[in-house]
Amino acid sequence: MQTFTHGAAEWDVASPQRPSRVAGLTMAGFRVRELDALRIVPHPAVTLLLEFGAGSPVLDCAPGRQQRGSIVAGPGLGSAGAVRARGENVECVQVRLSPVIARAILGASPADLDGAVVSLGDLWGREASRIREQLGDVSSWQDRFALTDALLTRRHEAGPPVDPEVAWAWHRIVVSHGLTRVDGLAAEVGWSRKRLWSRFRSQLGLPPKRAVKLVRFDHAAHRLVAGESAAQVAADTGYADQSHLHRDVMAFTGSTPATVADEPFLAVDDIAWPSRRTSLTSSGPGSVAGRR
Repeated sequence: MQTFTHGAAEWDVASPQRPSRVAGLTMAGFRVRELDALRIVPHPAVTLLLEFGAGSPVLDCAPGRQQRGSIVAGPGLGSAGAVRARGENVECVQVRLSPVIARAILGASPADLDGAVVSLGDLWGREASRIREQLGDVSSWQDRFALTDALLTRRHEAGPPVDPEVAWAWHRIVVSHGLTRVDGLAAEVGWSRKRLWSRFRSQLGLPPKRAVKLVRFDHAAHRLVAGESAAQVAADTGYADQSHLHRDVMAFTGSTPATVADEPFLAVDDIAWPSRRTSLTSSGPGSVAGRR
């Protein structure tokens, strides 16, 4: 476990020593003594938060709306700066699920979340309580990661896969950092545009155009955090100009590129998620090309 300090924020962060058995699933462990109104920056993955400590994280999702404890949220959690996290003595395993594998693991499509933060207990019932108890009973982070991986692997193997064509379209968007032309995706998989858009939305939880924008934003945001200028990031990541980047960052975070570049939630990624892309992709595009 490493201690991450960024401004006034100080977190203990752990990463698994071994990758998950499920491609497209990554985990990190967090112990935070005081979490004070941390802005949640949107990420192109389904977020699963498994808390087990003495404290309890609180997500302020909108005026008058809160969610406590273990939660699940669809891709783009925190858009427009609408979600803040807080709490004391928070301990949790955070899981990022590629939308391609999320339906099988959750037992529900990300589209069913409809952009909301949902209590894991509402989705999994007693299984959510069991995993909380099991995580609290072991003392090492590696044991916690092993428990989590075993549970999610079992659920993934039992759950329904998404269509290979949908998985392939998602893979294309991710590996291009959101520079894929969405109009060409349907033709490349041999489907009509209407069919692909409908299946993509229903199985992954967001339409292709939104997926492209979210993946592109995520790539740009991490380059801003790495210290690159907004002008250079805009030029390299497919934005028409710096103003276009500014508008997109404001739409996703409610703040400017300069503010996003100093966000601890993004800066911690290199420690918590050493290989960020593995939390987005699945095992690959499947056998679509071979069937065409």
